[in-house]
Amino acid sequence: MKDMITYLKLMLFNKSFMWLLFFVNLVGTIYGYIWYEGQLSVTESKFLLFVPDSPTASLFFTIALLGWLLKQNWKLIEALALITLVKYGLWAVVMNIWMYIENDYLGWMGWMLVASHFAMALQAVLYIPFYRFTWVHILIASVWTLHNDVIDYVFGQMPVYRSLDQYAANIGYFTFWLSIACIGLAIIVYQKSIKRIS
Repeated sequence: MKDMITYLKLMLFNKSFMWLLFFVNLVGTIYGYIWYEGQLSVTESKFLLFVPDSPTASLFFTIALLGWLLKQNWKLIEALALITLVKYGLWAVVMNIWMYIENDYLGWMGWMLVASHFAMALQAVLYIPFYRFTWVHILIASVWTLHNDVIDYVFGQMPVYRSLDQYAANIGYFTFWLSIACIGLAIIVYQKSIKRIS
């Protein structure tokens, strides 16, 4: 088991692998924005920044990855990447499985979204040793994340899952607490990094 963890770390922290991951995330981010094209075309301009949740989270992580490859820590981007990537990665997994339960069917694209979004959340966690954000960055990222929830569920800009429309209030409640949990994760990561330094 110890050998397996060591091998995993060597692979994850290898520069060639990280460059590959950077390009995979970059392509996935671009595809994510294209996927939102229909919803963005009918969205008021003042809400545009807050509608494509997953690709924006992926963009944060892609930028953070580039920073690590250049031996830089862009701390606010790192805090945003950890909180939002875990949040929207898990959120999409739950929503698509919920759709499967509701409709007794989920097409190949739905299962592809489950797999890709779970991978999004997983990679954010696997790179925890690289994060160097402080409580200030967590605070700013928390405001962004919770503000995004307000835009989605108070102003009605949430991602479109038509068969789940009737559960919008429940989804909003779940999303709020998922945000809090992901902010809590960032706080734990920050506290552990302080202990490591001291």
